[in-house]
Amino acid sequence: MKIAAIKENHPGELRVPLIPQTVDKLVKLGAKVEIEPGLGLSCRFTDDDYRKVGAQINPARETLLNSADIILRLRKPLLEDIPLMKKDCIHISYLDPFREVDLVDALAAAGISAVSLEMLPRTTLAQKMDVLSSQANLGGYVSVILAAEQLDKVFPMMTTPAGTIKPARVFIIGVGVAGLQAIATARRLGGRVEAFDTRPVVEEQVKSLGAKFVKIDLGETGQTKDGYAKALTPEQMQLQKEGMAKACAQADVVITTAQLFGRPAPRIVDRAMIAQMQPGSVIVDMAVETGGNVEGSEIDKIVEIDGVKIIGLGNLPGRVAQTASQMYSSNLGNFVAHFWNKESNAFCLKLDDEIVKGSLITHGGAIVNEMYKNIMKK
Repeated sequence: MKIAAIKENHPGELRVPLIPQTVDKLVKLGAKVEIEPGLGLSCRFTDDDYRKVGAQINPARETLLNSADIILRLRKPLLEDIPLMKKDCIHISYLDPFREVDLVDALAAAGISAVSLEMLPRTTLAQKMDVLSSQANLGGYVSVILAAEQLDKVFPMMTTPAGTIKPARVFIIGVGVAGLQAIATARRLGGRVEAFDTRPVVEEQVKSLGAKFVKIDLGETGQTKDGYAKALTPEQMQLQKEGMAKACAQADVVITTAQLFGRPAPRIVDRAMIAQMQPGSVIVDMAVETGGNVEGSEIDKIVEIDGVKIIGLGNLPGRVAQTASQMYSSNLGNFVAHFWNKESNAFCLKLDDEIVKGSLITHGGAIVNEMYKNIMKK
């Protein structure tokens, strides 16, 4: 069974879908692995590194695509790539299905089985394949590093001959995987950290990292079965803004991580809140690629509003590309290995499996994912 790994062509993308260590794992399973030339160069992996573990280098992209049984990549495919793929092949990557309706329709029409890795269920069994958590973890780390770079103060408390320097105050909004890593990183740098989430259940996690949990009475809230925060009502959103305004006004750094699966990110920091912050403060909008949590943030830019720097840089995990590629590649390899049938020496797409049900978007010429179909009906 032939597995093809495709080089990323998205502008500025330095991450790669497969590193040699994972190729070695796939070859030992019994797969034939072919890659595009230069697949790993952005992360300092040469073609020879891949050859040494059994991969073949195929310089003809069209041949690579139309001969592969499984296509592995990081980002969603280009529309013009779809006619080059053979019918019934399996395409595994980020797919961003809710914002790529035409792409999903094209994949279905071409008879391609498209797996959207961001749709993997949040279960214990799927944890080793969870690309969202892996990359969000790194995004949380990078967000703090960027904030520290842009802030004109130091993070830790310092006792100096000139007196004691107070620690920077950091406020994290949203305590998922990214938020927890942001808390941990800010604490390691010596910051005084507070955090807020609509899910009261995360308070203990916040405290365990040495941060203070900011309590705001929003009434009944909670999380979905997959661990995502439930959408708030307009009234709850207003209460949340009022409660967060004080914490933002006192903070040197605010990091927003709030995203809603399949929908635009909620706007939780508005111009009025920004105006109350101290000049020189920094906000990192980690949700800028899905609409943004912060009013005025711009994708791939650092803007200044009322003396406050707002960082809206996209693809934060890509700023630590080698580590991000290592983690993504491992998740991808675990996904393939989980469904590899040793007796038939082939990948088996088990349609009744919970992981496949959650992540498979198109199959057999149709859109088959129930969550996708239900959300797109609304």
